[in-house]
Amino acid sequence: MHNRFSIKKPIWGVLLLYVSVVAGCAAFDPKPAGTPVFRDQPKEGAMSSLPHYFLTSPDIISIEAIHLVPRAPYLLRSMDVIYLDIVGTLPDEPSLSNHYTIDPGGFIQLGVNYGSVRIGGLSMDQAEREIEQHLRRRLQNPRVFGRVVQMSEIQQITGNKLIEPCGHITLGSYGRVYIQGLTIPEAKEAIEMHLTKALEMPVVAVEVFAFNSKEYYVILQGGGMGDIVFSFPYMGNETVLKAMANVSGMRPFSSKRMWVARPIGNSNKRIIMPVDWNDIVAYGGSDTNYQLLPGDRVFIAEDKMVRTDNFLAKTLAPFERLMGFAMLGAGTATRLSGDVLRGGGDRRGGGGF
Repeated sequence: MHNRFSIKKPIWGVLLLYVSVVAGCAAFDPKPAGTPVFRDQPKEGAMSSLPHYFLTSPDIISIEAIHLVPRAPYLLRSMDVIYLDIVGTLPDEPSLSNHYTIDPGGFIQLGVNYGSVRIGGLSMDQAEREIEQHLRRRLQNPRVFGRVVQMSEIQQITGNKLIEPCGHITLGSYGRVYIQGLTIPEAKEAIEMHLTKALEMPVVAVEVFAFNSKEYYVILQGGGMGDIVFSFPYMGNETVLKAMANVSGMRPFSSKRMWVARPIGNSNKRIIMPVDWNDIVAYGGSDTNYQLLPGDRVFIAEDKMVRTDNFLAKTLAPFERLMGFAMLGAGTATRLSGDVLRGGGDRRGGGGF
C-alpha cells in the first residue's frame, strides 16, 4: 500500500501544479469583461481618408514628362530624335521629310541615295547648315528646317525612381533631387525647379509607384515558443480582418484575445483598441474591425493552456531525459551483472540455452 501511494504521489503533484498554473493565468487574465468600442476611430463601413502622404525612403515614385524642352543652344546628342522638313529634292525621288534618330556615332541616315551626315554635338541651326551642304552634292538648292522631337536624356528623367536612403532621387546627367519628407505636389515642384537649370519651363507629372516606407505589423504571441512578427506595406485600406487574412488567420496556439496597438506621433503615448474577433468573423460586426494606420500593431494573444503546456514540457524535459538515462543505465547494469559478466548461464538449467 505504501509503495503504490508513493508512485502516485508525484503524478498527483504534477497535476496539481498544472491546475494551479492554469488557474493563476486565468485569474490574472487582462481580458476586459466587455470589449470597448472606440467610436472616433475609422473602421469598416466608416473608412477615413488619410492626410497627405509624405515620401520617404525606400518609396518609389513615377515621373512622366509633360513639357521638357532644352534651353538654347541645345547640342544634339546620340539617340536624340529630330524632325527634318527638307524641300528641293528631285521630283522622281521620295521625300526626305521625316523623323531621324541620331546614331551612337552622331550620324543620321538620309537613305541610300543621300548617305549619312554627322550632326552630333551641333546645335539645330548648325545641323541644318551641315545637312544642306551635304545635300548640295546631289540637289540644286535644298532647304532644311529641323526641330528636336525627343531628347535622349528625357529617358533619364522619366520612369520609376527609388528614393535613396539619403532622401535623393537620381535623374541621370541632370543630377539628384532631395525629396525626403515631401508630399507629391512638393516633390513635383522640387523636381521642376531642379530641371530649370537645363530645361525651359519644365513640367512633369509625379505619382507614387510603390508605397514601401509605411508598414503595419501583425504579431502572433507564440505560446511560450517565441512570437511571430509579420510586416506588410501600408496601402491605405487595411482593416483588422484584412490583416488577419494576410497571415492566413489564427494559429493553434492563438486565442481570440486581440487588440490594435497604435503609436501616437513620436511620443511614448499609444492607443490600445481591443478587438472582438468573434463578432467580426461570426456575426459580420464592424464596430471593432478598425481601419489600420501606418505603424499599427495587430497583436494576437496566446492561448494560456497552450503556453502552460509548453512551459511544463520545457521544464520537465531535462528531468525526463535524466530519468531516461538513469533507467537505461540501471537496465544495462542489471543485464550485465552477476552470471552474465562471468559468462555463465542458468546453473539450475545446466546451461545458457
